[in-house]
Amino acid sequence: MIKCRFFDGRIKNMDWNSCFSHGRFGQGIISATPRTPYERDFDRLIFSAAFRRLQDKTQVFPLPGPVLVHNRLTHSLEVASVGRSLGKIVGERLLEVLTPELHPEAQRFYLSDLSSVVAAACLAHDIGNPSFGHSGEAAISAYFQEEAAASIGGQSLQEYFSAAEWSDLTHFEGNANALRILTHHYANRQKGGFQLTYTTLAAIAKYPCESTAMDGKSLLTKKFGFFQKEKEAYREIAGKLQLNVLSESPLVFQRHPFVWLVEAADDICYRIIDWEDAHRLGIIDSGTAIHLLLQLLETSATENMDRVHRTLNELQQDPREQLAYLRAKAINFLTVSCSEVFIERRNDLLTGIYNRSLIDGLNPATAKALSDINEVTVSKIYNHETVVKIELAGYEVMRSLLTAFIPAVLKGQPSHKEKKVLKLLPLQYREEEQSAYDRVLSVIDFIAGMTDSYAMELYKNLRGISLPTHT
Repeated sequence: MIKCRFFDGRIKNMDWNSCFSHGRFGQGIISATPRTPYERDFDRLIFSAAFRRLQDKTQVFPLPGPVLVHNRLTHSLEVASVGRSLGKIVGERLLEVLTPELHPEAQRFYLSDLSSVVAAACLAHDIGNPSFGHSGEAAISAYFQEEAAASIGGQSLQEYFSAAEWSDLTHFEGNANALRILTHHYANRQKGGFQLTYTTLAAIAKYPCESTAMDGKSLLTKKFGFFQKEKEAYREIAGKLQLNVLSESPLVFQRHPFVWLVEAADDICYRIIDWEDAHRLGIIDSGTAIHLLLQLLETSATENMDRVHRTLNELQQDPREQLAYLRAKAINFLTVSCSEVFIERRNDLLTGIYNRSLIDGLNPATAKALSDINEVTVSKIYNHETVVKIELAGYEVMRSLLTAFIPAVLKGQPSHKEKKVLKLLPLQYREEEQSAYDRVLSVIDFIAGMTDSYAMELYKNLRGISLPTHT
C-alpha cells in the first residue's frame, strides 16, 4: 500500500479495494440498470460518432486500397478484444492471490468487471488521434512551432498563450486529446462529456501529467495525458481513485495500475497486426513473416511446437492462413505472458514505481524475438514508400487547415474570408467568448476529429482544387 495525500491534506491508503469506482465523471448520480457501469462505458463509446470516425483514420497503411488493412477503428476493436482477455485473466489471478485482503465488492469487481473496464479503455485509447496517423499529431505541433512569430491581429501567435498553454500546443498529444474528448463540456452537449466512470478514464491515461512535465526519463512522463484545460478534470479523476500526486509543479500523478493492461493490449496488437498487414501488402515475404513469428512462439515454455508445425504443414498451400494461425497463437502467448508479469509485479504497479511496459518485462528470449520483429517492422513497414507518402500528405493537409482556421478565431476583426471560414465550425466548437487558448483548442478539436477523407476534401475545397458536391 502507499500513502496518498489529497488536496485537502487528508491521508488515505491506496490498495486493491480502493482503486476503482462506479462513479461517473460529470454525473452526480449512479443509475441502476441491468448493465454494469463498465459495460455502459463500453456501449457509450462504441455507439459514439467519435469512435465511428476512426473507421476512416489511418492506422499505418493508406486507406482505402485494394487490400483490406487495419484502420484506427478495427485496430481499437482488436485492442479491446485483447484487453478484455487481459482483464479477465488478471482479475481471476488477483482473486486467487488477494482474496483474504479483498472486500466482497472488490472480489465482484475483479471477477466480473475488470475485463469490461480494460475493454472500454482500449476502445477509447486512440479516440483522440487526428487524421493521417502519427504524422497528424506532429503536423499540429509543427504548425505552432513554426508559426510562433507570425503576426496575427497585431501580436505574435505565441503571445496569445501562457507558457503552459503554449507547451500544450507545440507538443500536441493524442493521449491528452482523448481525455479532452471524453470529459470536455462542448457547447450544446452534456456536461462531463461521455460521462464515463472514473475507473475507465483513469485506465486510459498512459501519461498522467501535464505537458510541462515531459522529460523522457520516466515511462509516465514520456508524453503527457491532459491539456491545461483538462487539468482540474484529471485532478478530480485522480482524487476519486486515490492516485498519488508525485509532483504539484509541474503536475504529475502516479499511473493507475489498470493502465498497464490497456498499454499491453495495444502493444500486442500493433506489433503483431502491422506485421500481418505488411504481409498482405507484399511488403514482407511469407518466409520472413512466418519465421519470425515461429521464433517468438519458440520462446514459450508451454507451447506445443510439434503441433504448431503440423498445423503449418496442413496450411502450406495458403501462406496467409499460416500467418493468421501464427498471429492468433502469438497474441494468445503474449496476452498470457503479460498477465503473468502484471501479477508478479502487482505491488510495484499499485505503487506506480514499475517504470516499464508489461511487454518490456517479458523474459529475455521473448524480448529478443519481439525486438527482431520490431527491427523489420521499422525498416520495412514504417519507412515504406506508401507510409511515408501518407505522412507527408498529412503534414500538408493539417497545416493548411490550421492556417485557415487559427488566425480566424484569434483575430478580433477577422477578414471577410476568415468570417466565411468560421461559419464552417460546427456549433459545439464555437467558443467566441472564451480565451484564445479555448478557441484554438476548439479548432484543434474540429480538425483532429476529421476523418482522413473529410480532411482531404476540406483541404481541396479551401485551396480551390475542387468544389464541394451536393449531398
